[in-house]
Amino acid sequence: MTRFFRGVFILWVVLRHGLDELVLSSFSHPWLQRLTRLSRMGRKLAQPRGERLRLALESLGPIFVKFGQVLSTRRDLLPPDIADELARLQDRVPPFSSEVAVATIERAFGRPVDQVFAQFDRTPVASASIAQVHFAVLSTGREVAVKVLRPNMLPVIEKDLGLMRVMAGWVERLSADGRRLKPREVVAEFDKYLHDELDLLREASSAAQLRRNMQDLNLVLIPEMVWDYCHADVMVMQRMTGVPISQIERLRAAGVDIKKLARDGVTLFFTQVFRDGFFHADMHPGNIQVSLAPETFGRYISLDFGIVGTLTEFDKEYLAQNFTAFFQRDYKRVAELHIESGWVPGDTRVDELEAAIRAVCEPYFDRPLKEISLGMVLMRLFQTSRRFHVEIQPQLVLLQKTLLNIEGLGRQLDPDLDLWSTAKPFLEKWMLEQVGPERLWQQLKAEAPQYAKLLPALPRLLHAALQRQAHPEPSAELLALLSEQRRTNRLLQAVIYAGLGFVAGILAMQVYLHLRWL
Repeated sequence: MTRFFRGVFILWVVLRHGLDELVLSSFSHPWLQRLTRLSRMGRKLAQPRGERLRLALESLGPIFVKFGQVLSTRRDLLPPDIADELARLQDRVPPFSSEVAVATIERAFGRPVDQVFAQFDRTPVASASIAQVHFAVLSTGREVAVKVLRPNMLPVIEKDLGLMRVMAGWVERLSADGRRLKPREVVAEFDKYLHDELDLLREASSAAQLRRNMQDLNLVLIPEMVWDYCHADVMVMQRMTGVPISQIERLRAAGVDIKKLARDGVTLFFTQVFRDGFFHADMHPGNIQVSLAPETFGRYISLDFGIVGTLTEFDKEYLAQNFTAFFQRDYKRVAELHIESGWVPGDTRVDELEAAIRAVCEPYFDRPLKEISLGMVLMRLFQTSRRFHVEIQPQLVLLQKTLLNIEGLGRQLDPDLDLWSTAKPFLEKWMLEQVGPERLWQQLKAEAPQYAKLLPALPRLLHAALQRQAHPEPSAELLALLSEQRRTNRLLQAVIYAGLGFVAGILAMQVYLHLRWL
């Protein structure tokens, strides 16, 4: 029943803000145009379409706001007026009451906010779909940022996820393509990350891990967590000062090398993905600033670590080999990797898959980013994958989303950025590190403690192995056969003894009767 009412509410919001008219008006067929005019009757839709879409997403809650945040980075796929409005979702989501924020802080720490902080700014500096941020000062004089979770988030998210699960089930039942896309697994993955965002202690630990990973790179600043003041509903961290990445003219006026900034962003992404397998998966412009401080001038400042992605060693190696093969235009190797990994059926012809991938990717090489739409490339790859029954891997959904974020960011900073040539040297170096002598030495050092334990026992183990070889023990199959043979022998013996006993009895009876007659 709850899902029903939520579905009715979503339909009401769609009609209230005229989103049905927005969709219908994008079609050119005459009868759809007439239906569009009919749908406007009785409704006053005076606001611009982009504003109506933004307000609708804000009304529908955090999941839909996040959807709008992802869309806002795709200016190549959206009209400018809609992209500009959706960009307001990045850090200008309507805040909740400061009294509610104070109450959450006091409930978390069990004392008045004035005893927790020497100074607390009740006006939020940023408001997002899951939480909002206030500036404060600790009793030690340290300036901090305080992130406070929005109240009553869990019930809203559960309702929306329930509807998404139902729709995913419909898609799987009604469409063969739907089953191939594994929508229920994708929803489950989205469910996991949304619930992770509701635990600010988890976010703090993710930030700490990223901070350690990035320390030696000197390209990004990540705030330090103040652990004594971190709670599931409240997170206190080092206050960062920078210029939002979207204010490009201000950065350029301050002397920041914008082209280098774009290249550094690509390096950061590929380092986090392929070196660490642990990456910031919510890299929209609202979460990224640039430092103008003299000691860290021109470095990125990364914020909001509620969503992070992880990759296994198998995922990293598979993706790196695919990227490297793409950069080298080795489409046959790309096709072979898809078959080896099980992403396509094993009976797929390599030459056919190779030709299809070449037709998608070849037209886009040697072009600047401004002439390439990864969204369009992914769409064509999707059409190709349908033909070859490619199975979508749910664990890579976040990576795909982040790659689109990176493209959108790179397009804003430097439209002439060549994403392929920027990433190729990094991936080739990474692949060499994975299979070269340095990798072997690292693995040997990692296994050294185990070797140290085994070395003293090696002579005894070798002697035992030689003895087993000289006097091999019967196999399990042979032992089972011998056991069955013994059981059969016992059964035969019992039968023979019973037969002999029966014959002896008959003979004894005959002797008795014969003697009696005498």
